[in-house]
Amino acid sequence: MPDTLMETQTPPVIVLHPEDSVAIARRAVPAGTVLPGGIVTTSVIAPGHKIARRAHAPGDKVLRYGQIIGFASAAIAPGEHVHEHNLALGTFDRDHAIGADRAPRAPHVTGKGFLGYRRADGRVGTRNYIGILTTVNCSAHVALSVARAFERNERAGYDPLAAYPNVDGVVALTHKTGCGMSAGEPLQLLRRTIEGYARHPNFSHVLVVGLGCEVNQVGGLFDGGNPALRRITVQGEGGTRKTIERAIADVEAVLAEANRIEREWVPASELKVALICGGSDGYSGITSNPALGAASDLIVRHGGTVILSETPETFGAEHLLTRRAATQAVGERLIERIKWWEAYGASQGVSLNANPTPGNKAGGLTTIVEKSLGAIAKAGRTNLEQVVEYAEPVTSRGLVFMDGPGYDPVQVTGQIASGANLVAFTTGRGSVFGSKPVPTLKLASNSAMYRHMAEDMDINCGTILDGEESIDQCGERIFQQLLALAGGAASKSEALDFGAPEFAPWVIGPVI
Repeated sequence: MPDTLMETQTPPVIVLHPEDSVAIARRAVPAGTVLPGGIVTTSVIAPGHKIARRAHAPGDKVLRYGQIIGFASAAIAPGEHVHEHNLALGTFDRDHAIGADRAPRAPHVTGKGFLGYRRADGRVGTRNYIGILTTVNCSAHVALSVARAFERNERAGYDPLAAYPNVDGVVALTHKTGCGMSAGEPLQLLRRTIEGYARHPNFSHVLVVGLGCEVNQVGGLFDGGNPALRRITVQGEGGTRKTIERAIADVEAVLAEANRIEREWVPASELKVALICGGSDGYSGITSNPALGAASDLIVRHGGTVILSETPETFGAEHLLTRRAATQAVGERLIERIKWWEAYGASQGVSLNANPTPGNKAGGLTTIVEKSLGAIAKAGRTNLEQVVEYAEPVTSRGLVFMDGPGYDPVQVTGQIASGANLVAFTTGRGSVFGSKPVPTLKLASNSAMYRHMAEDMDINCGTILDGEESIDQCGERIFQQLLALAGGAASKSEALDFGAPEFAPWVIGPVI
């Protein structure tokens, strides 16, 4: 729909809840515009930004989604722009009411499915890669050199994997840690992440390359249930060149076996989707996030799993999850993780309200609570079944929460290590991202950005804002596209070959 036509058919602002004290600008609103209810804007309001629906005295609650997003830090007149200059976070109590909104479990729906890779242990992959993992930064060059030996070069007409059409590629996932670290929690977390990738069903075979003298020893890693795991070290092989040659030979030796597996029909219950938002704007919580939430509900109804994360971007909205906790223990565990982050932030001299980025704020988001309330919409309306640590295996079906930072690459790395076989990524500002070995579906919150960055975005959720479809209709479209992606359809980020540099295990603790 052309912008000029949209402007004549849709109101200039959106009110998300009858009790809200702010409205959201659907598009740029000029000063002096008369809004529904007779309110007149006092200045130009940028798209996605907030407009006061009533007067606020200093200290008054500011409501969006029917929830507190902060408090007026100055007097705010009706029609005035509401943002950093007059809105602050403040403190307030949340009623966690664990289980108060818990719903009875409904029978799972059947019939939907996709063509996936069924592994020998029964788990299902959506891609079929061979992985080169590293224990330490010192073995990264070797791993990257091995992966480059199997790269396709279309211009040169060179494809070392041409005889293996069922192999999606050989990918090296490297990182900057593994030594100079504590042998306690930091090492345990890194190992849990690497082991999660080593057992991931999107890998047919995995080679782990170490240096030999690092803290994160190759021999300290379990195979995680992947019998095709191999381990070598640069020092053990006698240097860089010998290690590269040995590793290339190891990969060549398993290519035929990896190629023998073929896709087969599997039910939608095998979906495990990581939910993520990045580069959010004022529309994310109105369009792409709730539409992904509708898709999440469909996945859960079909017996599948969705993995929410970003603990710092759940702060202030966690009560909406605890009220849906399947058990008292699940709700308490989420609260415990929120408290850990509050203490962690305080120990580092960082406020959780520092989470909204300059891009978030330019897009209309002001406080972390406002951001969290929009972000949590990705999880839909189903019960919270499990809360896991970063990169800890997900063992429950349904909605699961994985503790982790809000930084996109770190969060998704943990979700994949926990078992996600798809990633659904919403963005309002235009984050570019992909992940290997798991494909990423990119969801745009608004039509202008979708058109501007069409080569990076898979689905336009701005259609909701434009009045072309409902949240549920967009959610159904996302669900169908996720099934297609799981079955082998290429995402935009895959076409651009994103995914290897985005591997980023969460680093905590001192470098020593």
